[in-house]
Amino acid sequence: MASVGYARVSTQGQNLDAQTDALRAADCAKVFVEHASGVLAKRPALDDALDYLRDGDTLVVTKLDRLGRSVRNLKEVVDDLERRGVGLKAISQGIDTTTPGGRLFFHMLAAIAEFEHDLIVERTKDGLAAARARGRKGGGRWKMTATKVRQARAMYDEKTYTVQQIAETFGVSRGTIYRHLGENVSPA
Repeated sequence: MASVGYARVSTQGQNLDAQTDALRAADCAKVFVEHASGVLAKRPALDDALDYLRDGDTLVVTKLDRLGRSVRNLKEVVDDLERRGVGLKAISQGIDTTTPGGRLFFHMLAAIAEFEHDLIVERTKDGLAAARARGRKGGGRWKMTATKVRQARAMYDEKTYTVQQIAETFGVSRGTIYRHLGENVSPA
């Protein structure tokens, strides 16, 4: 029964020392470290840590947000650990799923976070529906006005400007130019 640590920072410039020090102080026999954004699906060090864990082991993190990309992902990881007989400890949050109270606390936090997420989604949908009812549409402002589209079309038809040059002239991407020029023009 070993304690195995996992530490993660989002960028190479960030420092892992505080996390690794806390994990070593928690008597972790091995610590896996990662420089990767939490939203990435592929996190090799986490995969290695999960593969390393055996029945009776405990995965230790400093905070839950170091482990999961989202509440749903975090719950999936913890459910997988439970199926394998592996516990989870989050040092700064006092969570320890090796105890019944710790499992209850984790699941309550996950449920509250999921509920909060669902409320945000619901409020966003309600706000968008209210805006649509008032005739407003979402999205950013169009950079290409009808006049600019005509000018871009004229430049393109002259065959003296590349699409890249036209895009730079109007301060937009090549894709925006192609979109406004229509289907009869395909990217080179």
